[in-house]
Amino acid sequence: MTDLLLGIDVGTSACKAAVVDLHGIERAHGQVPTPWTTVPTGAEVDPHALFAAAAEAASQAIDQAPEGRIAAIGVTSMAEAGVLLDGAGEILHPAVAWYDARGEGEARLLARELPEFVERTGLPPTSLCTLAKLRHLGTRRAARWLNVAEWIVHLLGGHQVAELSLASRTGLLDLDARAAYDEALAWASLPPGLLPDRVTGDAPAGRSDGVALAGTEGATLAVAGHDHLVAGVGVGVAAPGDVLDSCGTAEALVRVVAPPLDEPARRRVVTAGMSVGWHVLAGRQALLAGLWSGMSLREVLDALGVGEAGRDELDAGALAIAPGDAPALDLHLHRLERPQLQLPDAPPAAVWRAAIDTVATEVERNIAEIDAIAGPHTKVVVTGGWARDRAVLEAKRRLGAIETPAVVEAGCRGAALLAGVAAGAYPSADALPAVRDTAKEPA
Repeated sequence: MTDLLLGIDVGTSACKAAVVDLHGIERAHGQVPTPWTTVPTGAEVDPHALFAAAAEAASQAIDQAPEGRIAAIGVTSMAEAGVLLDGAGEILHPAVAWYDARGEGEARLLARELPEFVERTGLPPTSLCTLAKLRHLGTRRAARWLNVAEWIVHLLGGHQVAELSLASRTGLLDLDARAAYDEALAWASLPPGLLPDRVTGDAPAGRSDGVALAGTEGATLAVAGHDHLVAGVGVGVAAPGDVLDSCGTAEALVRVVAPPLDEPARRRVVTAGMSVGWHVLAGRQALLAGLWSGMSLREVLDALGVGEAGRDELDAGALAIAPGDAPALDLHLHRLERPQLQLPDAPPAAVWRAAIDTVATEVERNIAEIDAIAGPHTKVVVTGGWARDRAVLEAKRRLGAIETPAVVEAGCRGAALLAGVAAGAYPSADALPAVRDTAKEPA
């Protein structure tokens, strides 16, 4: 019977899944909306409901897949969200969205009371990191923290593990030691054993019991890791020097680096508005920068009253305008709180040209800052929904020669392939099947 791999991607907007064959080809897909409950500070979700959504997406993909045995399951997820458990394994709080505002006051205290936080963790002291949110929510009776992908794997029958790229986003991990950051745990009144054993994204984490996901009994499980990094693996961004530009609601820039980045370099990274942590693959770290570009571009389209039917015409008009002839436009690319958008008094095509050029300029600046710290990059791979907009993609050619791989769900594909390494289907993560028919965009 043919062996197949299953990748599950638990994202902010949707839980997605893909069945991938051993040649690396996506054969079937499934998708279910992430079941958030909106609250005044942002959003939260019942962890069991989140698991059910992920399992349903996986079941959809399995039902549509060709005949074969699911030999391995890899799970990737959003970072900075997860489940706090007590000693009996009971959930202490709902899973809080990474963008939720809870923990802002605690983050200010964190910056004052743990002045070495940036150097030890590679993160800025903000409410995005798990540490601040946990102190805000309360840590009495806390015994174990599992990030979302780790929680999903555990409920599939796997071991409790702490995957390094996800742990790097929590503020709970000392980067150099790859162990719990004891002073941070003490600051939030968390126990020393809060983090389980640390693993990389291609390490086995037990086997599926087949109870929650029929047809997967005995499949090797792997916590593939942080979704942006795993998507990079899914499109061949894995070697030091590679850059992923993932263009979704938030645009993530992921640069793979060979460690170690020392403490002064980490401070430079954070001062530049970025972060650094361990990669999903052993012996590599990742620099991350983020922009709210997709959200901003959507706001511009909404303000212009342009729907999907009018996009081609708008793109054509924008591409006919030279970049220097577009008006100035402030898109607040680094702010989640959205002030009222002010559009210039100009034709819609000129406004759209201004929007995509503003985004392209900021991406170009971020990559230049990363290069100044980590050395010149080797390639840029562009993925995500906005990469399918031809005007947006044209603007990105300012980055030089870019690659736009023909992958439907990069995160799912990367998770499936990493699970294949964990199951022994591939000798290492450096021997994964390449993306077929990769399209290279000329500079």
